[in-house]
Amino acid sequence: MRLWARIFLTGFVLWLATVIVTATTRNSNLVPTLVLLGSFLVPVTFVVWAYGRGRTPRVTVELLFKGFVVGGVLGVLGASLLESWLIRPSITMFLLIGLIEEGVKLAALMFVSRRMTYRTTRDGVVLGGTVGFGFSSFESAGYAFNSLFTSAGLSLPGLVETEVLRGILAPVGHGLWTAILGGVLFARGGRITTPVVLSYLGVSLLHALWDSMTAIAIAVTLVLFGQPWQFDLLRIGRVPGVTDWQMHVYTLLHWAGLIVISLVGLLWLTALLGSDRRDRRIRHQ
Repeated sequence: MRLWARIFLTGFVLWLATVIVTATTRNSNLVPTLVLLGSFLVPVTFVVWAYGRGRTPRVTVELLFKGFVVGGVLGVLGASLLESWLIRPSITMFLLIGLIEEGVKLAALMFVSRRMTYRTTRDGVVLGGTVGFGFSSFESAGYAFNSLFTSAGLSLPGLVETEVLRGILAPVGHGLWTAILGGVLFARGGRITTPVVLSYLGVSLLHALWDSMTAIAIAVTLVLFGQPWQFDLLRIGRVPGVTDWQMHVYTLLHWAGLIVISLVGLLWLTALLGSDRRDRRIRHQ
């Protein structure tokens, strides 16, 4: 069995055991263990998988660790500061969040890789994905912790559901977007060039669409199947409830949108790696 698979299975068994013991004993001291295991399991697994497939001696285990921890923490802290200063509820809120979070991850990647004298597209994909997964892990830990607290008290099911959902979506979120940006950045020698800026804007747009998909799905559902009473509420500035039928349509649209965004990102990354392989073959001819 490959290393990444052993890491995932071992971590999943430990996480599941922690869920069962926490639910049985109601021991709140186990909550940090549950939050950390659930938030880090999938991102760490994908970093190990990417490292095994990358086969790049320039990206060492030490550099991966720095990318994941230092890059991830710097990214989360930078995003938190900038969003608290710049973000206000508006129609452009999600776009600004995308620009900020992709920007701080790019800055963190440049900081972590500043001593690399030679770099390739594949190096950037692996190390960029590592920084992105580090950011995702620390962000997910925050979401999982917050989901524990409800008006009815501590909610273990809410925490578990949050970790499962974010774990499923983790491979096509922050790690994917920063892997793309890292590949383009390293292909240009680590310098900010026009292709890097355009890629930054592109992944920021994917990020913004991802974050705003809930609002987009609700808006499309109301446009297609909205009732007169719902539009009356919208005209006076109130958010209407949705019918059971509309909820089915919303759920379908929401997940379809996330799938399309994920496919665009995966195709972009595949094209980037394919171009790198062709360039290397040409250089060796």
